[in-house]
Amino acid sequence: MVWRGEWAALAAAFLWAAMSRVYASWGHIFAPLLLNWLKGVMALGMFALTLAARGESWPAVPAATWVGLILSGILGIGIGDTAFFAALNTLGVQRTLLMDTLSPVLVTLLAWLTLSESVQPVRLLGVGLTVTGVALVVTERPVSVREKFHLWPGLAWGLLFSFSQATGVVLSRWALIASPITPLWSTTIRLTAGVLVLSWGLRQPVCARGWWAIRKQPAWLLSIGGTAFLSTYAGIWLQQTALKWAPAGIAQTLSSTSPLFALLLAWGFSERVSRRAWLGVALAIGGCAWLFQGT
Repeated sequence: MVWRGEWAALAAAFLWAAMSRVYASWGHIFAPLLLNWLKGVMALGMFALTLAARGESWPAVPAATWVGLILSGILGIGIGDTAFFAALNTLGVQRTLLMDTLSPVLVTLLAWLTLSESVQPVRLLGVGLTVTGVALVVTERPVSVREKFHLWPGLAWGLLFSFSQATGVVLSRWALIASPITPLWSTTIRLTAGVLVLSWGLRQPVCARGWWAIRKQPAWLLSIGGTAFLSTYAGIWLQQTALKWAPAGIAQTLSSTSPLFALLLAWGFSERVSRRAWLGVALAIGGCAWLFQGT
């Protein structure tokens, strides 16, 4: 299918934007680590059923492919996703998703250095536009009383999320193009590694409130399962499909259009979005478009 990677990336961006609003509303109940682990475990069960239904056997790929995907899962899911949820709790949905527009820049540089994917000097203008757009939004005063934020902790979590995700994306891209492994298997391997890394922290005191909420209202598991299906099962599978069929930079650029979807959702819920925020989004997305023109 023509443009299958590009369409998959856009679909993933939409799902992540929609689910980010849900996860942000749960921040006062579930610690980022616990929420990340719960949705990961549930999504792994969904992937196991999918692999059985499709009859996909154990992939015969080099050991290096396994190592790359495991590292990708540790960085992108174990560390990156947890930092993302922490950023949601400190920066809010809109600003966290805007920080994600740094990822295309980081992915492009890393793919150029490690995978020899081309980058042209003229695209440095795209870097400047993207960083400027991000700066406009993350330094803005809250546009909604429901999105109070703490700037410096939020920036730290956002940067950790961006760097971890970018490294994980490039490792995934390398594994997918260097071997015949399918996106379904690559997603399952990455998610398994990420969930195992997260398991060490489940007994931390910060997770106690979430466990208590689940014991008191088991229906929480149904809600988390639904979001796990959309954001983790479908979202990460779509991301891996994009990385299989599109260059890393283009795939990550389109995946980072979540802020556009987030603003449309905010507008749909009658939330006020400032002109400064719209300008920041326009600059950031315009910078990404310029960065990858002609690829």
